[in-house]
Amino acid sequence: MKPVRTSRRRFLATSLAAGAVAGTPAIAHNSQPYTLPEEYLPVVVTLAAGFGPGEIHVDPNNFKLYWTLTDGKAIRYTVGIGRPGLYHAGEFTVGRKAKWPSWTPTPAMIRRDSSYARWKNGMPGGPDNPLGARALYLFNAKGHDTYLRIHGTNLPRTIGTAVSNGCARLLNEHVADLYDRVPSSGTRVVLYEVGQPVIT
Repeated sequence: MKPVRTSRRRFLATSLAAGAVAGTPAIAHNSQPYTLPEEYLPVVVTLAAGFGPGEIHVDPNNFKLYWTLTDGKAIRYTVGIGRPGLYHAGEFTVGRKAKWPSWTPTPAMIRRDSSYARWKNGMPGGPDNPLGARALYLFNAKGHDTYLRIHGTNLPRTIGTAVSNGCARLLNEHVADLYDRVPSSGTRVVLYEVGQPVIT
């Protein structure tokens, strides 16, 4: 994926997303002050190769997620991804969406971190939930839930890092913007391989 950037100022001035990002302080619940690097802000880019509109493409090598628009353009967000050994490349579809989703750790997560056991029956949605403000649930070609998510986070410092249990995470304000753009089901999602050039 070789995007050509357009002006970030132009994006913030003209995109409906600017209102969503700037106007939702209620979902920025991190109690410790944190200034997101400017290069992590959403920006409209022009892709060097054609992609159909209405798709999600995750480039793990650069910690970027692209929501494709018309005319070869896309909104580029910065994400955190699964840590080594837990990132799963592949092609999926969005099977479900949720606002302030609940979270239940998988048995594998509990084996890796016993502190998750207290939530084996689920954690309600809210500002302390690791899925953050919104979640897109990724299903496989057979229509089964893969337990992979594109979701928000209450840990904004993890954006731009490989730290999760396999999901892609965005700042809460950014995932809320993406969530509003993505249809309820059927959206194509491509998670590219780590360490491999992204084919464009």
